[in-house]
Amino acid sequence: MSWTRKHLLDIESLSATELTTLLDTAKAFKAVGERAIKKVPALRGKTVVNLFIEPSTRTRISFELAAMRLSADVINFSAEASSFKKGETLKDTARNLEALNADVIIIRHAASGAPHFLSRVVSSNIINAGDGAHEHPTQALLDTFTVRERKGKIAGLNVTILGDILYSRVARSNIWALTKLGAKVTLCGPSTLVPRVFEQMGCRVTHNVDEAIADADVINLLRIQHERQRKAMFPSLAEYTNLFGLTKARFARTKPDALIMHPGPINRGVEIDSDVADCDRSVILEQVTNGLAVRMATLFLVCGGRGPQEIAG
Repeated sequence: MSWTRKHLLDIESLSATELTTLLDTAKAFKAVGERAIKKVPALRGKTVVNLFIEPSTRTRISFELAAMRLSADVINFSAEASSFKKGETLKDTARNLEALNADVIIIRHAASGAPHFLSRVVSSNIINAGDGAHEHPTQALLDTFTVRERKGKIAGLNVTILGDILYSRVARSNIWALTKLGAKVTLCGPSTLVPRVFEQMGCRVTHNVDEAIADADVINLLRIQHERQRKAMFPSLAEYTNLFGLTKARFARTKPDALIMHPGPINRGVEIDSDVADCDRSVILEQVTNGLAVRMATLFLVCGGRGPQEIAG
């Protein structure tokens, strides 16, 4: 199946076939990135706008570099130095960008649904770079890509997502991607941050960390999303680490080939021990590398690319 979507707004609406097309296209772009000349002319003449209304380092830089590797022109929009400070609406900002012939708008916004809203009011291609606590599609894609590359498959794997699930857009997108591709997903963390309602997404929920990591092929750790919480969800960081952190002792009880993942930024000594984050089973930096290929694939496909068959290896 070839890609036909104009936007990437979420993972929930994608089929397993569409996810596979995206991952296969990213694989082809990763091969391009290993050549001496890493730039391709796929988006020459296109203008890509990074519309980040919420702070970001990794995602914004990754999208910027991905667009440059595809030979697009890139504009970085900073909310702090824009008409947003003067009260301009998101709709008006986007329509002004469109009037400047922006072909792609990559948006990160604190409001869930902001990318979907933009897709209805402008004709530019929209890519969701994280909307509130809703979804973060390209993070889930790069996580899934990394697992598939390391394990050779997704179907049948036991994947544990450990940490702040309630406020995490990364968790939601990962759940959709992994379950659609046949993985078994277990969620674990404090009961205040991992409510049973997530079982409706096809996951297993447990609040026993030792049980959650015992048979895991992949352990994906999430930081505490303090900026999205409206009140304290547990007594202290020290207690969280004691009960749910991936300490050296807990790490020693995991499967010998279990992968350790984290979308960043890492809070060392809180959700993960520093030595565990840097161990040979950690693929945290590989995730960053793979994010570039995934975002190149995303930009290529929403701009009319059909799939990996169009990319010269």
